[in-house]
Amino acid sequence: MSKRPDLSRSDLVAIALEPGIGLGLARGDHQWAIATPDPAVFLREFNEEAAPRWLWWDRATSDLLARSRVPIDRCWDIATVHRLLFGGWRTSVGEIWARLHDLPLETLPQMGQLDLLEMPDDDGDPSNPVQPDGHLRPEWINGTAHTSADDLATWAGLALEAHRLQAPLLDQLPDAVRAHSTARSESAAELLCAEMAQFGLPVNEETANRLIAEFAGPRATSVADEDRIRAERDEKVLVHLTPRQPVNLRNPAEVKAMLRRQGHDLPDTRAWRLEELAEADPLVAALLRWRKAERISTTYGYAWLDEHVHEGRLRGEWTSSDGAAGRMTASAGLHNLPAAMRSIVEADEDHVFVRADLGQVEPRVLAAVSGDPALVSATLGEDLYSPIAARLGVTRDVAKVAVLGAMYGATTGESAHALAGLNTNYPVAMGLLEKAAEFGRRNEDVFTSGGRRVRMWSNNPGDGDLDRAVAAAAARGRYARNAIVQGAAAEFFKVWAITVRRRGRSLAAEVVLCLHDELLVHTPEASAEAVAAMVRDAIGEAAHYWSPTAEVRFSADVSIVKRWSEAK
Repeated sequence: MSKRPDLSRSDLVAIALEPGIGLGLARGDHQWAIATPDPAVFLREFNEEAAPRWLWWDRATSDLLARSRVPIDRCWDIATVHRLLFGGWRTSVGEIWARLHDLPLETLPQMGQLDLLEMPDDDGDPSNPVQPDGHLRPEWINGTAHTSADDLATWAGLALEAHRLQAPLLDQLPDAVRAHSTARSESAAELLCAEMAQFGLPVNEETANRLIAEFAGPRATSVADEDRIRAERDEKVLVHLTPRQPVNLRNPAEVKAMLRRQGHDLPDTRAWRLEELAEADPLVAALLRWRKAERISTTYGYAWLDEHVHEGRLRGEWTSSDGAAGRMTASAGLHNLPAAMRSIVEADEDHVFVRADLGQVEPRVLAAVSGDPALVSATLGEDLYSPIAARLGVTRDVAKVAVLGAMYGATTGESAHALAGLNTNYPVAMGLLEKAAEFGRRNEDVFTSGGRRVRMWSNNPGDGDLDRAVAAAAARGRYARNAIVQGAAAEFFKVWAITVRRRGRSLAAEVVLCLHDELLVHTPEASAEAVAAMVRDAIGEAAHYWSPTAEVRFSADVSIVKRWSEAK
């Protein structure tokens, strides 16, 4: 093993690094071991000199790179590509290796206390990461066996072998070129997730404390004080009851009965139903205010603030795929922060946010992946639904509901009559959706245009209940129909996000939030206009890289704000 590899941009280089130990690299048949307490320094130098495509096992390496701020753009994450190929979310290096080598998952070794009665007679050489049965040793997977730079080089070499086995699986997909492209972009998106988890979302803690107090009351000093505050919050609703009687507002059945006694016999207590009554009935208005306060108190209250917000940053775990169609997900409320709380998300001093939201992205994606000429034509303007409405002879609102219903499998309601028009006028796009739905109904997995496997599920009743079996098949059909669009939209969004990440570096701009179709970029105020222009331009670059149909137009609403709540 030589000490210093000579790398080029065309290389694929596997890495394994461990602070305090060193850096291992592998390329082709060669491996290098560099003993150093700070391997990120060497990796940064190699990246600046050659910027090859870096390859690693899983998110653990991404987290190390994010903490060390190594600016890598081109990469391949074995675990991320595995989820692309096999579907699902949870996996492990041991499972990945086993699947790539056709080893039974039932015999995966576990790390833990050894049962001496069940130890194999010949466990082989413990310095070899591969057991005699072909599985990886647990101590190599969890890193406890990585005691030298040579060990890290060996581990990097195994990652390179895993890549050699993954590549042919991507080649077997219907569009191998796109599948490899998706593997690369999804890997970069996972690295972006590691960076967002590390850097956090800027939050004004003073504003957060004030808002929580306005909604949920002051911080409780004891259990008794907490009970008192809850009772006071409840009283703002119960005071409107005539006659007065106790009601558990946290019990939906009791709330429904309470409303019925007040003259509102409702099938459920969903917010949109209550909002229609709020102006005429103070009880309903108070109940809606109570719900908002209760949610903030229980989910986004002081305990949430203490756990997740530190040093002016809201931090949670990010992942590049939800295990279903492939949307990015986050914990700690990053994806579910109530609109009333968005004012706490505030840029640092002398900084602002560039906020961008893709417009009508899913129908535009449907046009791109289907190649339907009429639907592609509808994307050329700012508003996609108006030309569809004109073509169908319906209002814009009906056309919008019909298109969304076709993608989500809703075939009833006021737009149902427009579905026949969609089938007639956009047969290629509707045919693609129906083909996916049929796969789902047959309990067969579907694939996004980028090659992501979306698993179906078997929930057919075993009791011979035909109605339940039909309902289960229909549910899978609706899910599959939407998954191929939502999954492709997620893939396009991630290409856009990593493009902004790469191009924003020279402007000191950082992506701090990816919410469905929305990006939030933290940038110095002096660079805000340049970053906003870059974000707009990045849409075209991402579409050129991703879109199967070059003619489809994508756009986004872009604004510069100090607080997230200011974005429209």
